[in-house]
Amino acid sequence: MNRHKIVTFGELLLRFSKPGHLRLTQGDMFTSKYGGSEANVAVSLATQGDEVTYITRLPDTPVGRAGAMNLAELGVDTSEILYGGQRIGTYYFEPPAGMRAAKVFYDRANSAYSDLKPGMINWREILKDCAFFHVSGITAAISQQAAEATFEALDIADEMGVTICFDINYRKNLWRYDGANPRETLSHMLAHCDMMFGDAIEFEWLSQHPQPPFTAIDSNFKMQMKEYREWFDELHEQFPRLKNWMMGMRNIVSSKHHTLTGLLWTEGHLLKAPIVDIPDVVDPVGVGDAFMGGWLHALKLYPDDKQMQLNYSLAAAALKNTIPGDFNLSTEEEILDAVTF
Repeated sequence: MNRHKIVTFGELLLRFSKPGHLRLTQGDMFTSKYGGSEANVAVSLATQGDEVTYITRLPDTPVGRAGAMNLAELGVDTSEILYGGQRIGTYYFEPPAGMRAAKVFYDRANSAYSDLKPGMINWREILKDCAFFHVSGITAAISQQAAEATFEALDIADEMGVTICFDINYRKNLWRYDGANPRETLSHMLAHCDMMFGDAIEFEWLSQHPQPPFTAIDSNFKMQMKEYREWFDELHEQFPRLKNWMMGMRNIVSSKHHTLTGLLWTEGHLLKAPIVDIPDVVDPVGVGDAFMGGWLHALKLYPDDKQMQLNYSLAAAALKNTIPGDFNLSTEEEILDAVTF
């Protein structure tokens, strides 16, 4: 079977912000954009030229339909999206400015996605020609039913031999349903997965192992590679199925000045990417999703070159910082132009 399609699964959100750098308590006008981690990955892949299908559940309302139309206009296959429920999940984003940190407030209770249940999605049909299936910790964080639907998808993808990709995406403010146990749930998800992405803070939370400090203010910072190697080896012992781990690291020098790098642990080898100095950050949302979208595309571009997979993923993530909104709209050509060696 010639598998080529990538499938991502998660909740599409409507993002609200005030214009410019107004706080959420200021002004009388909101701007809106669609986003959400797994949708961000889907758009990134489509922009790079991949065949990608996005799975979610949206309300059958003009707002829900507009979200699907937005993704379709960007090249994502939305034909398998389910419609039902009452409302789309939303979040409110207050951008950083000077010493003021960014703020995010979620409003996702009783969304169409939160009511998703096992048996609603025909996973065997959707995954029959799928090469990669991507989910994140958020897919199981919204409700008990959504968590059960996520594990149904993981079980079927596993049974069908699909490569399963995972982003930790731990959001402590989302795990609010009765009996929610994020560390246990995400650890069970990881037991199904073949490749994983997360930032250093999420790796530390998952493993309960303190991270080596990343305090780069420019590209000359020296990484503590011995300590990182020990950390990754320890994680692999905990989750032996995972053969490929990618970690993104960001240091926020100021609201507009970030440094960014990444590590890739692959079958016992630890690779590091250059440190990218980003002096004029436009929008920091979705950088981890850009990492993931870059990595999945780079697997096709450079199947035998792990270092280029890492460098390409980092370049995709660095470019996302220059683009307003959740989506990374960088093409393969633009990302290749940004790759540093």
